[in-house]
Amino acid sequence: MKGSVVIGIFLSLWSLAPQQFMGMQEAKREVYVIYMGAVPVASSGDMLRENHLQLLSSVLRRGQSPEKTLLWSYRHGFSGFAARLSKEEAVAISEKAGVVSVFLDPIYQLHTTRSWDFLRQTSLETDSKPDEEAASSPQTSDTIIGFLDTGVWPESSSFNDKEMGAVPRRWKGVCMAGSNFSASSCNKKLIGARYYSSDDDMATPTTWSSGDSPRDAAGHGTHTASTAAGSSVMDASYYGLARGTAKGGSTSSRIAVYRVCFEDGCPGSAILAGFDDAIADGVDLISVSLGASEFNRPDFAADPIAIGAFHAVAKGITVVCSAGNDGPSSASLVNTAPWILTVAATTIDRDFESDVVLGGNKAIKGGAINFSGLQKSPVYPLIYGEAAKSNSSSNDGSASHCDLGTLEANKIRGKIVLCNHSRGDFSKTFRTEELKSSGAVGAIWISDMERGVPDTYNSFPVTQISSQAADEILSYMNSTKNPVGTILATVTVTKYRPAPVVAYFSSRGPSTEASDILKPDVAAPGVNILAAWIPGEDSSNVPPGQKPSPFKLVSGTSMSCPHVAGVAATVKSWNPSWSPAAIRSAIMTTATQVNNDKAPLTTESGSTATPYDIGAGEVSPTAALQPGLVYEAGPEDYFRFLCNYGYPPSKIRLIADIPEGYKCPENSSKQLISDLNYPSIAISNFTGKESKIVNRIATNVGAEEDATYAVSVKSPPELDVQVVPNKLHFSKNTTKLSYQVIFSATEASMKGDLFGSITWSDGIHRVRSPFAVRGI
Repeated sequence: MKGSVVIGIFLSLWSLAPQQFMGMQEAKREVYVIYMGAVPVASSGDMLRENHLQLLSSVLRRGQSPEKTLLWSYRHGFSGFAARLSKEEAVAISEKAGVVSVFLDPIYQLHTTRSWDFLRQTSLETDSKPDEEAASSPQTSDTIIGFLDTGVWPESSSFNDKEMGAVPRRWKGVCMAGSNFSASSCNKKLIGARYYSSDDDMATPTTWSSGDSPRDAAGHGTHTASTAAGSSVMDASYYGLARGTAKGGSTSSRIAVYRVCFEDGCPGSAILAGFDDAIADGVDLISVSLGASEFNRPDFAADPIAIGAFHAVAKGITVVCSAGNDGPSSASLVNTAPWILTVAATTIDRDFESDVVLGGNKAIKGGAINFSGLQKSPVYPLIYGEAAKSNSSSNDGSASHCDLGTLEANKIRGKIVLCNHSRGDFSKTFRTEELKSSGAVGAIWISDMERGVPDTYNSFPVTQISSQAADEILSYMNSTKNPVGTILATVTVTKYRPAPVVAYFSSRGPSTEASDILKPDVAAPGVNILAAWIPGEDSSNVPPGQKPSPFKLVSGTSMSCPHVAGVAATVKSWNPSWSPAAIRSAIMTTATQVNNDKAPLTTESGSTATPYDIGAGEVSPTAALQPGLVYEAGPEDYFRFLCNYGYPPSKIRLIADIPEGYKCPENSSKQLISDLNYPSIAISNFTGKESKIVNRIATNVGAEEDATYAVSVKSPPELDVQVVPNKLHFSKNTTKLSYQVIFSATEASMKGDLFGSITWSDGIHRVRSPFAVRGI
């Protein structure tokens, strides 16, 4: 077989029931994935499958069927397969000639309207001024976005194909029939659907519907697909809230779904299968709103998303991923490979206000999504959690947080309970349910961070307030013999300021894998996004007299990821020949850093957002169409990155299809990672004792072949930043020009993180590159 053989073995959470073989107890069998690198030249899919079966046969006991053991065969974007093996058989495969690596499979988790109008409005307020006629004129698109997620609900009105043309001839995918899903479930909008289920002998999901179907039983995949590319739906709302037209960012794009997630998560084996098929099917972009936990992040060579994304990007497919929901802790983001476009989450200018009214009709602003049936007059007794402490509980702090089992039911029955909440506390959902079951008539949660992300409580009256607002309520309660209040039903507030704000849950940089690559790349709306949902909501959560809503408000970087996928699809449709790196560059260098108050973007705490929070800034859909300059990078650049990262060629082959005989440059070093031709700049371990030089190459993609760009630098006083040359003169024969950025310390010692930006402008375009320098 031509090319190196690279085998990675991933352990799935699925487990097999003990089986008898020839009268004896067989060893426990689990799901493994064997990754075999590049698809050999001139090999057909059938031939590869036979090779996979032969390799399986070589380690199985006599009488065992390799066909029944094989689950999936990867034959398109890369070679490999998933199989049911015992540990001994997996070890036997790892000892075969040509095997390079064996590693465990992580189980990844999901990173769970007006947002597009808001983004386009903020685009008009940026300093980037693309040609208005070009930016607003209609553009027919046959861009295809693939979604690795929980599947799709095809009947949603967001997937109607009215006025759409024929499916592009280059599309090679299928609409797989399955449980409650037929080949006719697809149309000219939803052009493909696949699923990756286990065989009959394996444990299958029970809470969700059968895994043998592309049908979405969780809602997540339906929501993300409609956010990126859903058709326009008039008068959409969530039981009257957020009413308006629901639409995707690229309404003319086609959708292909790959169900890779099940009840217990998203196995790496299924994720790789999704990437493999999406590459072969002919998608232009892949949107991945899932990832590893910040506490269990695999190295690039053991990360199914990084591996699958590399093969996709190498074939010209842009891959957009969510950054994760483990913020606001620093260094908490995932999906950090430089060939991936990584997205953080922000709010939009819409709030869901649910106020508290105290005795004397004093209103206290709160935020949550509830359809309170309480009287508008303040007639319900108020009690602080600490005052309702059960006799068996001696912990005032736990009672003040309304922790499970800490409150006396008789003390809270018929009352509204005021509870503290801190990030990391036990789930508010469970605590709220206990308050409800104990007879409370409502709950008020105190949380400065989470006030900006109104949670959904539906029929039970709940709201969230800031600590400042809590002080007012506690002051009233402590000065009144019989304090009373009420919680009002939620109302939608638009043109809310300031916005956008970084969501508290959005994972932050710097990247722990490669701190000399600045991540996240950009930010996009990810808080209470209205988009399509499955209609099977629990009837107890449906307001009286209503039917289950076909739309839902959901928060997470899972929601910000498809916003950027929608923008990327539009950029691709305007510039079909652009590489994934050029598309990423266009989106990053035209992002905005100001809010609707024309002030710098902030975090949930009110501090100015840094590139570790928002990357290059909030995505700008119109400006990204005409960036002026882009920073190109391809597989060879990423090979060099991996060499500098510390990988020898034998390990690079675990991820990428490197040429035979490839050798890393002799001067490979982590210090050179900053030289990857990225739209942003990151420097770690900067001592300041000597200057640091970073190289970049800019490509002119503007309408004017003869163009001159001048540079401006924004830097903190601790840094002296020089750009050489300070002007770039492009012409018909000179479309690529290089420059250097020289960083020097202005003080004797450098500690902490310093941020700034470098901006090139020709008077029409403003091409901005943020930088982050970490001193030691």
